[in-house]
Amino acid sequence: MNSRYSPLPSIFSSDSEKQSQNPQITTYIFSIIQYLADVLRPAITTRSRSNSNPRKQLRGTAYLDGLRGFAALLVYWMHHQLWPLREVPTNRLLENAYGYDGKHYFAALPFIRTFFTGGHFAVSVFFIISGYVLSLKPLTLIYAQDFSKLNENLSSALFRRWIRLHVPIILVSFGYMASWHIFGIWVLSPKQQGSFREEFWNWYIEFKNFSFVFRTGGEAWFTYNFPTWSIPVEFRGSIIIYSTLLAFSRASRNARLWGSMGLIFYFLYIVDGWFGSMFLAGMMLCELDILARNDNLPLWIKRLEKYKTQFAYFALLAAFYLSGVPSHVRDEETLTKAPGWYYLSFLKPQAVFDQKWFYLFFASIFLVWCIPRISWLRAFFETSFNQYLGKISFMLYLVHGPILWTLGDRMYCAVGWYKEANEQHVPGWVNAFPVSHGGPLGLEPAFLVCQAVLLPLTLWVAEVTMRIVDDPTVKFSGWLYRAILAPSPGQPLG
Repeated sequence: MNSRYSPLPSIFSSDSEKQSQNPQITTYIFSIIQYLADVLRPAITTRSRSNSNPRKQLRGTAYLDGLRGFAALLVYWMHHQLWPLREVPTNRLLENAYGYDGKHYFAALPFIRTFFTGGHFAVSVFFIISGYVLSLKPLTLIYAQDFSKLNENLSSALFRRWIRLHVPIILVSFGYMASWHIFGIWVLSPKQQGSFREEFWNWYIEFKNFSFVFRTGGEAWFTYNFPTWSIPVEFRGSIIIYSTLLAFSRASRNARLWGSMGLIFYFLYIVDGWFGSMFLAGMMLCELDILARNDNLPLWIKRLEKYKTQFAYFALLAAFYLSGVPSHVRDEETLTKAPGWYYLSFLKPQAVFDQKWFYLFFASIFLVWCIPRISWLRAFFETSFNQYLGKISFMLYLVHGPILWTLGDRMYCAVGWYKEANEQHVPGWVNAFPVSHGGPLGLEPAFLVCQAVLLPLTLWVAEVTMRIVDDPTVKFSGWLYRAILAPSPGQPLG
């Protein structure tokens, strides 16, 4: 037989060749199965094995990880509360003060409302936490006067930051968008294009404009994943932090603290830069904690240390009250007329366009400051469940929307909360499994039945996405930074 047609298919191979190939094929298949099992295995199934080992030592900022995870859960919960088309206008009732429009619901009570529609509060907490954790290593190096390592740290952090924040959005939103055309999935919003090619182009145009940090106009939303509006803001805040740290790196302690205070005031009261004030407030909290550990706090703060527990509980109450700021509309008159907000409404500075962020600035900074000073509250955020939420928080933030707009929308439709568009596009889901709409607003049996499926499913998808998207992105950004570094003196040029 002509040799150019060789090698022949494996069915014609000799027995010895088959024997040598079979173990390799088996090993390869087993590796794939093992990888898929590791990726798809829910974390809860591994708890029994991990519980047999002593609990690993938590790092000093573990409570911030737990707080970030719990905040991500609040974002999830708010979006699910406001999505179903209930018999009453949920958005207006739950995002306004108790007694709005003469209506009184348990879920709208001060303090309680945060646990139903605390998503905006959660975002402000994200920004305070980011300011804190992004500053921790650089500030430590500044106080050690190790400016060489500070330069390395800031250059690496700034290089990796855009990749870290935006690549997961690219991958998740592309997969969500592509699924519409691959599987014929209808969604209420955004308006779907006629073909995958048109959809891809629209997705590309939106994302490249949305992710440009210096954009001066255009739509703030990325319609393929609405909650990601905060990610470009996160990147801008990160740049503010890195720039401020570098600018004040050789300043004295007092000069840096006063400079940070001045910038916070500027972003909050002079210009509409509320997010910058949140990031800088997180940075300032971090610096004060470092100074406290080194017994180097300014004298006037030291004198107040003996009252820190009382201050912490007052801050906790203030945080939860302010976190319920009416946020359905930006109308100042609505805020003034809201029960319990008349006098507070006069505190809003002229510069702030969207009033809620002014009050949420104080709510979030009070909360982050008080947690490590209230032992039981810190212990709550250090529990294994909140640490788990912290680990998957970014992916929970990214995937909860696509799940809500596909399966979630259909499940709410099935229990009787449907829109006119549902009747037209998914009529088979309308009232397919009717469940009672009675009970307290936000805790109806119909809502809880849906959550019994949607919440664990969303957590699991967030876990899987963390393993296949988030973790590789972190590794890729680090690898890419190391790959572009110039060689050290004495090393050959690459």
